[in-house]
Amino acid sequence: MVKSLKAHERLAERLANIITRLNRGEYLDSNELTLDFGVTKKTIQRDIERLSIAGLPLVIDEKTRKFYLGANYVGKISPQDIQNFAQLSGITGLYPNLDLSFLRELLDSRSSEVYAAKGYFFENTTHFSELFKLIREAIQDRKQITFQYNSKLRTVQPYKLIHHHGSWYLAAVSNDQLQLRAYRLSRIGKDCQIQYHLDHFEPDIEIIKQLKNEESIWFGKEKREIVLSVQHQAAEHFEQRQLFPEQQIMKKNDDGSLIISSRIAHQDQIKSLIRFWIPHVKVISPIELQQSVESDLKSYLET
Repeated sequence: MVKSLKAHERLAERLANIITRLNRGEYLDSNELTLDFGVTKKTIQRDIERLSIAGLPLVIDEKTRKFYLGANYVGKISPQDIQNFAQLSGITGLYPNLDLSFLRELLDSRSSEVYAAKGYFFENTTHFSELFKLIREAIQDRKQITFQYNSKLRTVQPYKLIHHHGSWYLAAVSNDQLQLRAYRLSRIGKDCQIQYHLDHFEPDIEIIKQLKNEESIWFGKEKREIVLSVQHQAAEHFEQRQLFPEQQIMKKNDDGSLIISSRIAHQDQIKSLIRFWIPHVKVISPIELQQSVESDLKSYLET
């Protein structure tokens, strides 16, 4: 699993590099890129196909076979756009229907108001592309929507679509609770409708701040600290990037292992991450969390 994660990171880095150079107006040669990245020509060709299929307006020079970005797009892609697009292009099924119109929307300055991606895992979303479209329209137009969720009819103010560790969620404020919460898209009923007859809602500045600052989907819950040990074999991954929520390195031991901390609002927020890194990560405190992880693993092995 760790190897797979690193492969996706390298892919995202390659795509980000290629898009950055295209955005500067460079004409790129496939053979030169194989040397730049230390990969095969077939790998570079797959990268180019990913970008083309996802809708990046690439042009190929018939004589030199170099490829470049259409003139209307050169210099118009922001660093954040590049980061987002590199991640999206490298992960099959993360967004539904990655066609040209959808890509243009992602590259539009308003896209960050609608979408957010947190994590490198997967959920096939092709079956709710229409729901995406409807919610996207509601978010952009500041219109309330209604849908069935857990056998109850909800009316909410939609704020953002969030991809979080494998699943898509709608961050919205319900009219009855007036609190921000996350609704799993796969559990939203097909009867979801925009309430055109209701007034536009005015986005709450505090809600927007909360969305910006919160790394998870556990909105408004009190957080607690988790302390974990990381074996030296996996330490470099935790030193290079934040893999756990609000991760901090507390200590690096002489053998290369780490003691890290994480802050979570609910244990489900971190248990799947711990399982992903077994046997290299173990909970030091609270001990009840480590016992819960072990109990889950034991139950799995016994079934």
